[in-house]
Amino acid sequence: MAEPTPRRNEPRLRPAPLLFEPAEAASDPEHFFDLESIADPQALLARATELTQAFRAATDRAMEFQAIAAAQLADPRRFDRMTTADIAERAAWTEDYAKKMVEFGRDLLRSGEGAAAGFGDPT
Repeated sequence: MAEPTPRRNEPRLRPAPLLFEPAEAASDPEHFFDLESIADPQALLARATELTQAFRAATDRAMEFQAIAAAQLADPRRFDRMTTADIAERAAWTEDYAKKMVEFGRDLLRSGEGAAAGFGDPT
């Protein structure tokens, strides 16, 4: 699994928006964000690059939310707190990775990045 990579001092990229595809297009396995209809290789490269950056940014952001959730679930002040083993099982992680994600989430919450997303500091 990839390790969490805090990037507090780097600005967040604002990649091209991921537009939702109509259900009939999404059901076609050859259809992918209309890339197959772009004939110009330069335009195809540009749009595929935009999508790649958007997916990477979405992955990074989702991982931060995973870390925040893991930190909140492990918060000793919660009456229903979970152990890192329980969190690891629920998220399909190793226990060592769950420990790292809990700590990463706590760091995010302490630094205010979690607060900006609407989460409070658990410690």
